Amino acid sequence: MRTPGRLEQTDDWDELAAWWLVEVDDPAYREEVVPLFLEVFRPRSGQVLLDLGCGDGRIGERVAAQGVRVVGVDINVELVRVASGRHPVLLKRLPDLACVRDAAVDGAYAVLALEHIDDSACFFAETARVTRAGGSLTIVINHPVYTAPRSGPVIDQTDGELLWRFGRYLSPGKSYEPAGDQTIEFRHRPIGTLLTQAAAAGWSIEAAVEQGMGSRAASRDPILAKHRDIPHLMALRWRRSSPSAETRSVTRRPGSS
Repeated sequence: MRTPGRLEQTDDWDELAAWWLVEVDDPAYREEVVPLFLEVFRPRSGQVLLDLGCGDGRIGERVAAQGVRVVGVDINVELVRVASGRHPVLLKRLPDLACVRDAAVDGAYAVLALEHIDDSACFFAETARVTRAGGSLTIVINHPVYTAPRSGPVIDQTDGELLWRFGRYLSPGKSYEPAGDQTIEFRHRPIGTLLTQAAAAGWSIEAAVEQGMGSRAASRDPILAKHRDIPHLMALRWRRSSPSAETRSVTRRPGSS
């Protein structure tokens, strides 16, 4: 297994393609993640949308089936190769969208990607910059309660109730989780941080859905059944407001001074 620090390097993502293809074939991804995204997502036929962290492009394929033109963005060379057979893809490391001009698309979405992006404030600023007024941003993330460093389940030995240890929820942080024979970095931000960053970039919240362990997964494992009331996933949808002069003056592309 690689040391956690090595996983911060871009090259390591090229070695995670096989792991990710296994992850998206997991029943939990099909039964919980994708339905949650589709519940919150509100596309319109004819729109042009960015699929941020598109992976192998399978979600983009489902979105395109609704009459949407999808352009994926991902850093993993192998996954970009697979996704390019489904829709156009840009090989970029998020949140860098400097190759996309201002107000060029009708919106963007990111499924289980934001927690792997170093700069979430830049993510919201860049998606707002490239999205036309009235456009949307939809994300699905591992719930911040779940990603907080040192958080985890605790069993009450007196009655068997499953409780949740919050860990370092209130502070930004990072943790490392197994990814095949390697580990992958998860960035933690409290919900308040994400909402404030999005608002500062000009995004107005429209929907927020929190989800515990799904019934199908719970039925397969009695331990997971105890997680039904513990938030595991969160989906949010924003609408792009017209940028004010103040917002335009402070928004910068990645790498600009």
